[in-house]
Amino acid sequence: MTVQDYDARYFESRFTPSAERDGIWREIAAYLQARYIPASAAVLDMGAGYCSFINHVRAAQRFALDLFPQVGQYAALGVEALVGSCTNLSRFADTSLDVVFASNLLEHLTRPDIEATLNEVRRVLRFGGYLILIQPNFRYCSREYFDDYTHLQIFTHVSLSDWLTAVGLRVVQQEPRFLPFSFKSRLPKWPWLARLYLRLPYRPLAKQMLIVAQK
Repeated sequence: MTVQDYDARYFESRFTPSAERDGIWREIAAYLQARYIPASAAVLDMGAGYCSFINHVRAAQRFALDLFPQVGQYAALGVEALVGSCTNLSRFADTSLDVVFASNLLEHLTRPDIEATLNEVRRVLRFGGYLILIQPNFRYCSREYFDDYTHLQIFTHVSLSDWLTAVGLRVVQQEPRFLPFSFKSRLPKWPWLARLYLRLPYRPLAKQMLIVAQK
């Protein structure tokens, strides 16, 4: 996948900016930060979009990577915005990153591009570093999964975990039900409600999974 493959229409229709979404991502970032992201870390957000995750992370180095040419306009101070593909992380040296994060990314890629991406992630992660993935879980969202016309691949928490294991990563956390399928629902999008939701032992309406794998 190259920058030439970028489709501006997707950002205009399916993925428009949202202040409400940004507030929810602040809570998600805090949840993951407490468990996997030390303040001294070097963190890469692949498919960063409007930088809603990486802008709220506290880390020594923060990188936002996307095919979206305007990604730099949304990056907060201290976040280095990079335009490019997740299949080619050659700008990063071997074992140079502590955390690689991606939300709703892999399902948009071809199988060869996913394989290339995972191999690159494994290369750039330091030993003990984490790959954190948030993805729609097809087991729970089959009806609406292809409402997004750019979805190419199907994943469940089982299949994605198995693929990560196959490329040499160790799955350390698997939450089949982590977040609702989309932030476009009519449900309230208050940050305090998102904070409470993430503390629940069972999350109603959750159709996205969280998979964390370690090198």
